[in-house]
Amino acid sequence: MSAAMIGMSFLVLGVILLLGKWIRVMSPPIQKLFIPSSLIGGFLALFLGPEVLGYLISWIGDSSTFLSGGIFPEEMLDAWTTLPGLFINIIFATLFLGKKLPAIKDIWLLAGPQIAHGQTIAWGQYVFGILAAILILTPFFGMDPMAGALIEISFEGGHGTAAGMSATFEELGFSDATDLALGLATVGILFGVIFGIVLLNYGVRSGKTSVLKDQSQLSLSETYQKGIIDFDARESAGKITTRPESIEPLSLHFAYVGVAIGFGYFILQALIWIEAITWGQATGIYLLAHLPLFPLAMIGGIILQMFLDKFDPYYTLDRDLMMRIQGLSLDILITSAIATLSLTVIGNNLMPFLILATVGIVWNLIAFLYLGPKMMPSYWFEKSIGNFGQSMGMTASGLLLMRIADPASKSPALEGFGYKQLLFEPIVGGGIFTAASVPLIFYFGPMPMLIMTSFIMLFWAGLGVFYFGRK
Repeated sequence: MSAAMIGMSFLVLGVILLLGKWIRVMSPPIQKLFIPSSLIGGFLALFLGPEVLGYLISWIGDSSTFLSGGIFPEEMLDAWTTLPGLFINIIFATLFLGKKLPAIKDIWLLAGPQIAHGQTIAWGQYVFGILAAILILTPFFGMDPMAGALIEISFEGGHGTAAGMSATFEELGFSDATDLALGLATVGILFGVIFGIVLLNYGVRSGKTSVLKDQSQLSLSETYQKGIIDFDARESAGKITTRPESIEPLSLHFAYVGVAIGFGYFILQALIWIEAITWGQATGIYLLAHLPLFPLAMIGGIILQMFLDKFDPYYTLDRDLMMRIQGLSLDILITSAIATLSLTVIGNNLMPFLILATVGIVWNLIAFLYLGPKMMPSYWFEKSIGNFGQSMGMTASGLLLMRIADPASKSPALEGFGYKQLLFEPIVGGGIFTAASVPLIFYFGPMPMLIMTSFIMLFWAGLGVFYFGRK
């Protein structure tokens, strides 16, 4: 693959993102569903690629034309295929960079109920996913038991985690899992927003919301639905912390991201080395060798932030600018992942795919409607709607639903949701256990994993219901 083609692949990806944005601006139905432009662009590229346009041209019998493979060169598709696995490391490295790390006690006091609720949902996705694999997917469809981890990887982890796990799936002989996980993540985002809006209307009508008292309050401005900020309300995308003639601030922040990923890489290599000379050599079980880089990049970001908090008197790292880098990386990841999605793999496993999607959606709805009010004695709707959105595939979806439910931030839901991530994402939703879950099932089988995840789910559910719920 030539350097020119790699550069061209990014340029074309930018055009696709731009088209996705204007499709949303010009389409009111899409606006009302709050579908991200990156997802729209990804579907546009998928349609114009070999999986849809190429297939249709070949199907009508004109396989000799250049359109039989779609409008994109094969080299460009190969470049796009590698992007999600690279950009997920940037996304996770930036999760806590520029964010003030509070004391664990402060996090627990403010966000404890949301942590317990979110952890219950995440571990429940493992429990019911593995149950579906044991009882239905493996005996009736011959699917690998590792499919039991796909709900949490896709719904709680999202497109980034699904793409980041692709190398692990390949190494463990379950290559179809990448496309299934990306497809599930897409279903999660779409149905997360759709059901989220339905739940918001239900909450207002039934009096379950503490902030909104009238359905008219659910209406958003036309520019908000289009994803445009009113001209007079626009703010700077970030603070310039260094003089550009010294170093461009964006370059400095990219350098910080590189250092965080570097820390994560060295941690991962050290763990692999320790495993190789200890239990790996003795038992033949190599779990950490299959661990992807991205959860360790997040740990590297936390280490770097702790270092900067102590030794950077000039505060050269700006959180808003780091969020822009994270957002750019997420847009590139989602668009390229959807553009290279294999519809053939999903079609060949359609029933298992639908079963996993249904199990995940039903469990998330039950956890929201039944466990939410039992775990959170105050502002339960506003708090748990954020967890619901995140558990369906994107933190941004959770923030969107919370913004609609509490537009003026009158409740502590948004602040608690932010604190929750510090004790949530290092473990599940793309954290260490998410990355290790597939190797654990591969080496130990689904039953021990079912027992372990059931115990952890019940622990968090009990803590939420009997401790926080009674406060």
